[in-house]
Amino acid sequence: MILTNELFHSHLKLLQRNYESALEYYSELRISGLLLHSGSEEYYFSDDRSIPFNAYGHYMHWVPINRPDQFVLVIPGEAPKYLQLVPPDYWYEQSIICEQWLENNIEIIPISTIADLENYLKGEKIGYLGPNAKLANLLGIADSAINPENLILYLNFKRAYKTEYEIMQLRQANKMAILGHQAARDCFLNHGNEYDIHMAYLQACTILENDSPYTNIVALDEKCAILHYQIKRKGDGRNHKVLLIDAGFRENGYGSDITRTSIKDNVIKEFKELVEGVGNLERELVEMVKPGILYPEIHKAAHERIGQLLLDLTICSGPLDELIYEKVPQLFMPHGVGHLLGLQVHDVGGFQQDTIGTSLMPPEDSPSLRNTRLISKDMVFTIEPGLYFIPLLLEPERNTKRGKLINWQLINELYPYGGARIEDNVLVTADGAENLTRQFE
Repeated sequence: MILTNELFHSHLKLLQRNYESALEYYSELRISGLLLHSGSEEYYFSDDRSIPFNAYGHYMHWVPINRPDQFVLVIPGEAPKYLQLVPPDYWYEQSIICEQWLENNIEIIPISTIADLENYLKGEKIGYLGPNAKLANLLGIADSAINPENLILYLNFKRAYKTEYEIMQLRQANKMAILGHQAARDCFLNHGNEYDIHMAYLQACTILENDSPYTNIVALDEKCAILHYQIKRKGDGRNHKVLLIDAGFRENGYGSDITRTSIKDNVIKEFKELVEGVGNLERELVEMVKPGILYPEIHKAAHERIGQLLLDLTICSGPLDELIYEKVPQLFMPHGVGHLLGLQVHDVGGFQQDTIGTSLMPPEDSPSLRNTRLISKDMVFTIEPGLYFIPLLLEPERNTKRGKLINWQLINELYPYGGARIEDNVLVTADGAENLTRQFE
């Protein structure tokens, strides 16, 4: 707890400096402070059932309490205040338990209604950051001070650089997720179905489904070719040969994002070699990570290595240069090789090159790439190459120029296996990278 207390204290000090700098830089907004809002509870249409809640990232940057209608008040030169709404209620549990390191470092002010906020905003021209503009208006906040775009761009850019406190949370999130991945693999090898594997993961992590940073992807066989596969099939699992599971863990708001592909002994030789090849490829990409290079260079290298793997496994033929020129690797890996990671799994600011919002968009042939940043110390992002057999992408190529480079007989044999993806979470150091995921395997 002592270490967490010290790291969180330093984390808040840096946040305070960043926010003060942002307000000074955009002084034309003429606001004297910011009210950060976690968000409000929402309900399904024509129903009284609430939608699972996830707090706004910039609020969570200050206070790791994932509850609706919580507020942080940041005023330059003053200690930040956590305005903790605990409404009187006998239908639902409303109490909030804060860790001692949180109580030690931020002033916690209990309130019982939204109206109580006005006592802390009087005499100040406060800006609002959060998802409920109507609530901000009710508090007397002007439209021009609600989610000012330039201010948010400044804060989004800064969020890519993690403090030691944040890195500690991400390490723990990786450690716990690996426990879940190990349990999932064991369940698969013992012939569990998708539902069984999903539940084994949750149980090993001791979490509910809504506690996960994103919906677990638990795919068997041909469903591995659906990148964000969301179903959890039941039934007999003994005949399934391939598991692709993409699942994480959330620690004080910070989520890990890890993918593993496992196979049974009765897969064909070519697919076994493919899974091994994707794993080796992923490690090579992690070795490339260091400050000073643009993230799209990692993505480009992924395509080149995917192309070589396609040739090595005789899935494709021809010179590698021709495969790259014809963009054949994109047929087998249509997604980006990774994204920023933090309070959001696909964290903000992935295209920003500076605090004023200058953007570098992904290459035309890779529109799904979510990160184009210059790699810098203390960034955390994923590296996640994959190689899939997606009929929707491949079948239209059977009679094209690109299609002549593809071994269709082998493709037909590989379709039932879906594909493979390996994903680790990487911290950029002063001269390279630390793999936050592999250290716990």
